[in-house]
Order: sequence, then structure tokens, then C-alpha cells
Amino acid sequence: MERVDLKEKLDQLLEERKIKPLQNELEDMFAFDVAEYLSEIGEKDSLKMGKVFRLLTKCKGAEVFAELDAPEQEVIINSITDTELAAIVEELYVDDAVDMMEELPANIVKRVMRTATPDTRALINQYLKYENNSAGSIMTAEFVDLKKYMNVREAIARIRRIGEDKETIYVCYVTSADRKLEGVVSVKSLLLADDEDIIESIMDENVISVHTTDDRETAAEAISDYDLLAIPVVDNEDRLVGIITVDDVIDVIQHEATEDIEKMAAISPSDKPYSRTSVTEMWKRRVPWLLLLMLSATFTSMIITKFENALAACSVLVGFIPMLMDTGGNSGSQSATAIIRSLSCGDVEPKNTGMIIWKELRIAFLCGAVLAIVNFGKMLLVDNMILGNAAVTIPVAITVCTSLMLVVMFAKSVGSMLPLVAEKLGIDPTVMASPLISTITDSLALVVYFTLATFILRI
Repeated sequence: MERVDLKEKLDQLLEERKIKPLQNELEDMFAFDVAEYLSEIGEKDSLKMGKVFRLLTKCKGAEVFAELDAPEQEVIINSITDTELAAIVEELYVDDAVDMMEELPANIVKRVMRTATPDTRALINQYLKYENNSAGSIMTAEFVDLKKYMNVREAIARIRRIGEDKETIYVCYVTSADRKLEGVVSVKSLLLADDEDIIESIMDENVISVHTTDDRETAAEAISDYDLLAIPVVDNEDRLVGIITVDDVIDVIQHEATEDIEKMAAISPSDKPYSRTSVTEMWKRRVPWLLLLMLSATFTSMIITKFENALAACSVLVGFIPMLMDTGGNSGSQSATAIIRSLSCGDVEPKNTGMIIWKELRIAFLCGAVLAIVNFGKMLLVDNMILGNAAVTIPVAITVCTSLMLVVMFAKSVGSMLPLVAEKLGIDPTVMASPLISTITDSLALVVYFTLATFILRI
């Protein structure tokens, strides 16, 4: 059934107060779709959203609750009893519970922690101690652990016994008596092996893992590079303390991509989505960068002031300033974006600076040559002949087009160098993106342009 038709059916059942059919429909739906439906109800009537949520079974309710955003979770928590809240918290995976704690208001967090069991409370508190962007902060403790002396029959029996409450059973981890990670074995390997085969004989001892203190991007890159469903997380003594699954990594990648895009657009990153960020918060995140970039444009005005006599002597040059500055900014942004992305993907490193600069110079030469040739023809054909601007002479065209080619080469060199320098200094390369590159290349473009003009046109 189409999502629109299903929503209309659910709305009709809700309107007609056919509770049992509505409950059955909700139970058959994916948790994400139920969460979407509840969010739509909550936009109009938060009280009704709470009532619909309470129709779900304990297990389904926990799955749906994990899919909701913090504002909806807060509404749900305020609409249910402590007993119902405790049941949800116990059903949630630890990483989902921790995410919820980090986003909810303090008074709600206190209520949640008060209703949780001592063991759950202790586990949540342990996870909350990890740095916000660390692998430990996004791991979950719900994994299947096996012993290497088990045979396949015993291992499968253990998976059946404890697997229901684990986040994944497709990958199992072999640990020693003191919980040190010794190997990994997939369910596929267990199913294809004989019942009497020992786990030690079929497990893979070459395990890819991360430490709790590693950056969460490290875990995301490892899962991507090695095509893993999950990656084990160990402490400083190589003891297995949790796993990070691919669904958590997708959230990390999405968050990091959003953060990079915001930095590249000269916006201070935020953990909140756009729809939940107030006007005041947006203003605070944007205005500092705008002020900095506005003040940095002082250099541009200083350069123009220095060459005002040259401009007065050949006023036609003024009309080509925006084109040169825009082309320089665009050229620099192209290179900066390509290098920043390559750095984040691990395709290049600061040690490759020489190769990168040489490559960008050749690209810049080809791009600059094409732009200069096309612009030369355009100036003489359109500006001079068609529009009848007699001031656009061949020397002026040579000045503008030579400047254009040099500006492109300078801009692409700067655009590729700055992210590499930032990476080398331990600064996020994304801060060297479009706005900053454009500001630098604007000044370079004007210096090159006016210097050539005074030399070629003798002004």
C-alpha cells in the first residue's frame, strides 16, 4: 500500500475510534514509518500523538521511540507513566538510550534515569563519560560473544538463547576469560561448518577494531573500507566493551557531512537540524563569519584605492573587475572542494603536496587558457564590435585575458594549498573553503590585474 493511502487509512481508523484495527495496522508497519506518522500527528495535536503511541506493544514502542526526534520523545515521555517509561528504557539499545539522554532537557533526563534499573543506569552513565565524538560514545553493549573452545552447536545454541536482545547476531566476537578480543566469526561461517567444529578453528583472528577513545570518524572509515556490518570497540587493555553497527555509522557520516557543508559555507556547526534551530541560534552561528569576511574585504578596498589613478586613466578596466574576482573565487573553490573531499576520503595526504600543486597548476593552465581565449574573442566581438565600446581595444583585451589566466592559476594554487596546510597544522580543512578562498583570491585578482594594466597600458 502507498504511504499516502496508508496514512489516510490510519487517519480514518483513528477518527472512527477503531482502536483494535488501528493497533494491528501500526504493529505491521516499519518502526520508521510509525515514527513518521506520529510526528505528523504531533505537529497538530501532541496529546493525540501520545495516545496513539500507547497503543503500541512494549517491543514495538521501543523501536518506534528510538526513531523519533528529541522533541517527539519528550512529548511521549510526558504522556506515559513511570512504569511505561521504564519498560521503554529497558527495551532500548544502549546507544539509542545514550543519544536520547544527550538531547533531552535535564528534567526529563532525571526522570528517565530515575525509572531505569540500576544496571541500565550504570551502563548509560558509563557511556555518557566518553567524549562526544569518540567511538565509545556511539557504541552499544548488545553484542554476541563466544568462547574459542565452544563447538558450533554450542555457539548456535548461545546465539538462540541471547540473540533476541542483541543489536546484531550476524557477527559474533570471540573473547577470552578476561574479555580480551581474540577473534570474530560470522553466522554464515557457523551455519556452513559442522556441528562439532571448534570455534577456534573457524574464527578469523585478524580482527579490525577501534579503541573507545578513537574519533568516531575512524570507526566509520574502517566499516566503509573493510565492508563490515559492525566493528568491535576495545579499551586500552584490548578488552571488548562494545560494537558499532553500520546504522550508527550512517548517522555519523550524515552528521559529519552536514558539519563539513556548514563549515564550507562559513556557518558554525550545530548538532540541531535546521527545523529545530531558532532564529537567534542561526544568527549567532552565521554573523561571526560574516563579520570576519566583511572586515577581510578591507584589503580589497585598500588595493582599489591604491590603484585609483590607474582606474581613472582607463575607466573601462572597472567593468571587468567583477568577472575577474568571480572567476578567481570560483576557480579557487573548485580546487579547495576537490582537495578537502580527497583529504576526508583518505585519497590524498599533506605529504602529497608537491604532486597536488603540480597537478592543479596544469589544470589551472588549461582552464585559464580556455577562459582567456574565449574572453578575448568575446571582448573584441561583443564589447567592441556589437556593443560599440571603442574603449575595449586589443591592449585592454590582452590585459584582461592575461590577468584572467594568471588569476585562475593563482586561485587554484591557493585553493589546493590552504586545505593541505590546514590539515598539516591540525585544523579542519573545511574552514579553508569557499568564503575564505574567495576573499583571498579577490585580493590576488586585483593585484595581478592592476599590476598588468599599469605595465601593458602604461597608466
